[in-house]
Amino acid sequence: MRNTNNEFKDLFSKDNRTSMDAIDRAQFIAFSPYIWEATKLLIETGILREIDASKNNGISFESLVEKIDFPPYGIRILLEASLGIELTYLKENKYRLAKTGYFLLHNEMTRVNYNFMKDVCEPGFGTIKESIEKEKPVGLKAFGDWPTIYQALSQLNPEVQKSWFAFDHFYSDRSFNEILEVLDKYPINSLMDIGGNTGKWTKAILSKNPQKKLGFVDLPGQINIAKQELKDFTHYDRIAWYPTDMLEKSNSLPKNFDAIWMSQFLDCFSDEQIISILKKCHEALDDDAYVFINETFWDRQEFKTSAFSLQMTSFYFTTMANGNSQMYDSKVFFKLIDKAGFKIEEIHDLLGHSHTLLILKKK
Repeated sequence: MRNTNNEFKDLFSKDNRTSMDAIDRAQFIAFSPYIWEATKLLIETGILREIDASKNNGISFESLVEKIDFPPYGIRILLEASLGIELTYLKENKYRLAKTGYFLLHNEMTRVNYNFMKDVCEPGFGTIKESIEKEKPVGLKAFGDWPTIYQALSQLNPEVQKSWFAFDHFYSDRSFNEILEVLDKYPINSLMDIGGNTGKWTKAILSKNPQKKLGFVDLPGQINIAKQELKDFTHYDRIAWYPTDMLEKSNSLPKNFDAIWMSQFLDCFSDEQIISILKKCHEALDDDAYVFINETFWDRQEFKTSAFSLQMTSFYFTTMANGNSQMYDSKVFFKLIDKAGFKIEEIHDLLGHSHTLLILKKK
């Protein structure tokens, strides 16, 4: 665990690519729509799986034609594309899985990200500009008529739901154990979980500290999902349920909680909405209470690829989620915290895969 109040190094302050490397990347971007489609077909037809199964022996084009139920012409151009994408390499006239292909098939994080893009985001491809201009998730129309994806979650196709929750949980779940260690240092007997989702955090903290009282705040549809998920949980009776739309101006939060917890919740809202939600938290808490915010900030990552993944995820919020939120730059986010009347007491960076835990108190 790293505990820091220092600025992270700027991962994007230099252009270190050679001209040849840069033009290669530019071509990759230029052909990226076909790169996505070809990669998806290589997976869905089973071509990459057959190459993977061949191990070090490799497999010939002719053998793949016999094994794969797809036109030989299609197999040929997909295999040739797989070489350029660097999913495979060709040795002794046989295709073998390259490292990138291996990670695409076997790395859990990559698989979660890929399925999220394929099942949740792809139906809204091509709507970025319109979504930005209208400040609405225009791509969400592919699934139905909802103002945001959060009202839709409980009613989406099970496969889409599965990919959405897998993406959401993959990153947050891996930070929980480290965060629980931090929270143990604070005198908290009751905690309000805003945006509780399926109740994984509620279950985690009550399993470790069954004496605590938990308040669960979310949309009615999400609360129904969480109740179903937690119905057999040993400490179910320690949970109080508060169906609440945090964007409804007339709604307020319950009082008499020692602290508020929000994990991967505030990134689901615009700047102004975040300030509004935090002000509601401010009104609900006593002066000595705490707010814990667990978020992924692209500027507080150790690796450039992590920052890139978060920057690209912002377009999911644009086209599918709500049309006006993002994975935030911490410098932007911290200003919103200040405007809402809070100060940052502690910052714990690089928890789990990529999370930052902020501990706030009233100014």
